[in-house]
Amino acid sequence: MTGKIFAIGDIHGCAAKLEALLNRLPFDRAHDTLVFLGDYLDRGPDVKGVLEQICRLRGDGVRIIPLMGNHEYLLLEYHRSGDQALLPYLRRLGLENTLESYGGASLGALASLSFMPGEHREFLQSLLPYWETEEYIFVHAGLRHDQPLAEQDISDLCEVREPFLSEERDYGRRVIFGHTPFATPLLTPFRTGIDTGAVYGNLLTAVELPGLRFHHAA
Repeated sequence: MTGKIFAIGDIHGCAAKLEALLNRLPFDRAHDTLVFLGDYLDRGPDVKGVLEQICRLRGDGVRIIPLMGNHEYLLLEYHRSGDQALLPYLRRLGLENTLESYGGASLGALASLSFMPGEHREFLQSLLPYWETEEYIFVHAGLRHDQPLAEQDISDLCEVREPFLSEERDYGRRVIFGHTPFATPLLTPFRTGIDTGAVYGNLLTAVELPGLRFHHAA
């Protein structure tokens, strides 16, 4: 790879903050890469606007690497299985905000995702469980230390907190993750956490690599 990597934390429907952050990144569209760490959906006011921005970047030829967050994982599991037992969990995650963003779509349209434009459905289906380079591992939530990366369970990659958060382990490369909100970015010898709670009124954060420089939008 040539160029820099810019990884962006949990967006959760905060389309205005995403637009502001993208506008202030020193990003070279011809050479740099944008990594999105997942959780585009739920809780925030404009999920549709978030997906529109990211799909537009991809359509413009920008190199983007979109990862799957636990909110997308659970929604796609419901889409795949139709398991009604998942609905209470989806609602606790703020699903109604996503439906409202698409014009107040009904729960009945959820299993088919028919309330979304085809481009948005295709985007969700394209999400990766993780992405790695020679220097970094990008993942939504974290890792299990005792398992090879390729053998990690998708639910752990999207949802794990402990012991990943409390144990300072060397995973061979710096792990860039989101999922767990911090007031300011977490920076340890082996991990960088960049979910800074944008949907809770805090900043939306990106980290520029390899310089470990942080960028924010309010």
